[in-house]
Amino acid sequence: MKTKCKGIIPAIAVLMVAALPVWWAIWFMIAGALIPLDELKATIGPVLGIEESGGYAYWPVLPSYPTLRPAVELLLDTPQFFTMFWNTCKLVFPQVLGQFLVGAPAAWAFSRLRFRGRTAMFAIYTILMLMPFQVMMVPSYLVADTLGLMDSIWAVILPGVFSTFPVFIMAKGFDAVPFAVLEAASLDGAGPLQTFVRIGVPLGVPGILSALVLGFLEAWNAIEQPMTFLKTRSNWPLSLFLPQIVSDKVGLAMASSLVMLAPTVLIFLFGQKYLELGIQASGLKE
Repeated sequence: MKTKCKGIIPAIAVLMVAALPVWWAIWFMIAGALIPLDELKATIGPVLGIEESGGYAYWPVLPSYPTLRPAVELLLDTPQFFTMFWNTCKLVFPQVLGQFLVGAPAAWAFSRLRFRGRTAMFAIYTILMLMPFQVMMVPSYLVADTLGLMDSIWAVILPGVFSTFPVFIMAKGFDAVPFAVLEAASLDGAGPLQTFVRIGVPLGVPGILSALVLGFLEAWNAIEQPMTFLKTRSNWPLSLFLPQIVSDKVGLAMASSLVMLAPTVLIFLFGQKYLELGIQASGLKE
């Protein structure tokens, strides 16, 4: 037991050091949301280009006199923040729902059905998954413009719904469903749709939820897609609101970043178990 403890302690220390940059970034936002504007100008003024500040920039570990003014200003005096928060919800949740309704049946077909061209089609899915948005931006723009969807939320939602990445993750999760269970269901008279709904979905929950969690995180933090397809400012999500905050509103930017970070942290904490189960299931072989 002592030998195991001696081996665990160095591993924990290494992980804590590796996680320090992440925790520092989070603490940077928390402290920035509590530091008053005059102290921010004195500490990071040179980075922001504020003329009255001079010397070197530094960041205090703790604010000299904490204030909630940035949070109050955000929640009471910034109505456009709530508008863009609602816009973000309108863009993200339909995407996640659509990824389940479209991606789960497609993933089941790739994983458990055998048909001509299956391997080639899945290879095309994998290639499309590896392509960044910059490569697919022009075709997506042309399609959205042809369909008359430009400057509407559907120009962002529909490409996200038909994304190939959730299909790939869900298919790997469905691969862990034993064929023996499917054969037993077939002998009991269950059709393909019944087998998918009553067996595939319940047993594929880890892969489905892991794909939906990753899809939520990607859609919530998306910048390039809304910037490309949404021209009207009233349709912008939070990811486009934060860069518009000017340098003399650093505290407001920090408070906005914390509020925007909160849903992603909660979703990740909720889905962390399913992410781990999905990774484990994708590595299992029947």
